[in-house]
Amino acid sequence: MAEDSPDPTQVPGAPHPRDTVQLIGQDDAQSAFLDAFTGGRLHHAWLLTGPRGVGKATLAWRIARFLLATPDPDPDDMFGAPLPTSLDVDPEHPVARRIAAGAEPGLKSVHRTENDKTKRLRDQIVIDDVRALASFFQLSAADGGRRVVIIDAADEMNVNAANALLKMLEEPPARTTLLLICHQPSRLLPTIRSRCRTLRLSSLSPEDMSVAMAQAGVEAGQNSAALSELSAGSVGEAMRLSLMDGLKIYGEVIGLLDSLPNLDRARGLALAEAAAQRGSEAKLDLLYTLIDIALARLAKTGATGVPPHIEAARNEAAVLSRLAPDATQARAWADTAQTALARARHGRAVNLDPAALVLDTLFKLSATAPSR
Repeated sequence: MAEDSPDPTQVPGAPHPRDTVQLIGQDDAQSAFLDAFTGGRLHHAWLLTGPRGVGKATLAWRIARFLLATPDPDPDDMFGAPLPTSLDVDPEHPVARRIAAGAEPGLKSVHRTENDKTKRLRDQIVIDDVRALASFFQLSAADGGRRVVIIDAADEMNVNAANALLKMLEEPPARTTLLLICHQPSRLLPTIRSRCRTLRLSSLSPEDMSVAMAQAGVEAGQNSAALSELSAGSVGEAMRLSLMDGLKIYGEVIGLLDSLPNLDRARGLALAEAAAQRGSEAKLDLLYTLIDIALARLAKTGATGVPPHIEAARNEAAVLSRLAPDATQARAWADTAQTALARARHGRAVNLDPAALVLDTLFKLSATAPSR
């Protein structure tokens, strides 16, 4: 991958998962893996699932460090080394230092790679990325003969890559552990899921999220409640919102909704042009994510008759209550979310003008809003 290409496994501005010191709020998943290891029930493939941004990649890298640095347990050896009680590895351990330097021979990370022709990151993991594991498995294993593979994210594999991985899972190499990070398990082949043991990670509490963000060098401060609300307990998403002025953009979305059904076109055009500037693909992605969240909160307000308890933008509760006064309007917003956002995704896929797509989405919202 070219030096200036973004790492698809890292939130921009945040530490890489391999460099995250502590995993916050996922003690159950860590304990489940440790129990399997110390009990001699280490499975050859693990599926790490849960919402995006809750620590799945951090856990995978912790497990990889632990497996490569820890001797096999012998529960029957009364005079052997004590069984490990955590996945912690001393940062000065040779394995930890090699992993931090990206030089650990017993570890292979598989993720989306750069297209040689376009010099841009692919949107899928392709078969060549998985086939590269064959040469890795043929290398002599060091440090007790273990190998660890991290696939981030397994649900980004195309069909050919998934079938190639399935063959490896059916005949796993000796002393090899595969860690499959997966945001949407339903997108995986059922045969892949059936050959893995699952570790489910949960959304973080607001308190845990504040700690995790502080560890990453991001201080949420007075915005912690709003970030927790919009990110649904995903620290990765909360960091993305914080680092990219997501709360400010969401405030603009709510402000535009407040102008409906008579859309404030000047304000809408300014938002569209800002998100459509060259090099602003990430902000455009974030804008559509926030529009989707706003529409979901609208639909829920109409369905329950109660706006969200925590406002993520000024005057949000009043705006949502006016635009979604009942269940009928809730269904209208849900339908608009499905059709308008699908239309926007298609438009982006065929490279239509981003600003025009944003305005088109805003006009769809205007058409859905009830009259004042």
